[in-house]
Amino acid sequence: MRFHQDGPVVLVLPGNVDDLTEPSGGNTYDRRMCGSLPGAGTAVLELAVPGSWPEPGPTARARLAGALAELPDRATVLLDGLVACGVPEILAPHARRLRLGVLVHLPLADETGLDPERAAELEGRERETLRLAGLVVATSPAAGRDLVRRHELEPSRVQVVAPGTDRAPLASGSDGVSRLLCVAAVTPRKAQDLLVEALSQVDDLTAECVGSLTREPDYADELRWTVRRLGLDERVQLTGPRSGAALDAVYDTADLLVLPSHAETYGMVVTEALARGIPVLATDVGGVRDALGTSPGGTVPGLLVPPGDVGALAGALRRWADDAELRDRLRAAAIERAGTLEDWDGAARRLTEVLTRFRFAPIEVA
Repeated sequence: MRFHQDGPVVLVLPGNVDDLTEPSGGNTYDRRMCGSLPGAGTAVLELAVPGSWPEPGPTARARLAGALAELPDRATVLLDGLVACGVPEILAPHARRLRLGVLVHLPLADETGLDPERAAELEGRERETLRLAGLVVATSPAAGRDLVRRHELEPSRVQVVAPGTDRAPLASGSDGVSRLLCVAAVTPRKAQDLLVEALSQVDDLTAECVGSLTREPDYADELRWTVRRLGLDERVQLTGPRSGAALDAVYDTADLLVLPSHAETYGMVVTEALARGIPVLATDVGGVRDALGTSPGGTVPGLLVPPGDVGALAGALRRWADDAELRDRLRAAAIERAGTLEDWDGAARRLTEVLTRFRFAPIEVA
């Protein structure tokens, strides 16, 4: 393969990108783009690097350094931010000979539960990495603005390519009210504990939490204890990760998607729900508002509440449960919004446009 302007783009990915037992939005984005970019006109060479990113051990660091060293001058490289943002010292020797781009799914310091000192260190490492990159790809307009602000980046270097969404049949739902769905790894950032607390204040609603129970096992255990403590064993299910037909089946029975996260750069599950005509209740963080969007008629297909506010979340659930007119309006808006969502081929075409401009630009480092 040739590695100058018309050669392949090298995509550097986490080693677990294909692990369906631990699905994540970032891995889904990476995998779907790898599959769709060739059809959009961008040849790709995948380099998956195993490691405990963003804090790799010596073996993972050596693998990444060796992979970059083997690439010829002027190769165009797009690194997943989980791999790149914590190790600027590995990227620095190659910043003036390779075209380095970084795809940021979530700023490292935004992971909930980090020690403040560790969060500050990760923030600094990410800033150094992104200033080495000639291109930064963000997954929502809000995420792009945040990266420019927090790292004082040149706005022209930050480009937005939101995820695509698969077409899907409209969800059957249950009774139109009572079945809530939360699709997210069970971690402090996704804040399922707030959903459980809010449900304890609202009668007749049930929730199924679909997502990994092993990424933060202590938090998952605490969540199970909270469900028992509040007497919600019959109303809250923690069912672990689902994918493919099993995930489609879960969506099909849902009346409302709930995403109570403390931080999100986009929220792919929001558009996955909307594609099925399912309204959304989410916290107003990061790019969630971008994902939610509006229907062609100008109606927001969901409700937004402040992050970390159990009372606001419970109040929104009460409104959903008590107001049939609101439910009808949100459901109609979600169905309309489904028709406006871009698929993965369209997202790949936009990323191809970004990468094409990048590979013909001079190599610059901030």
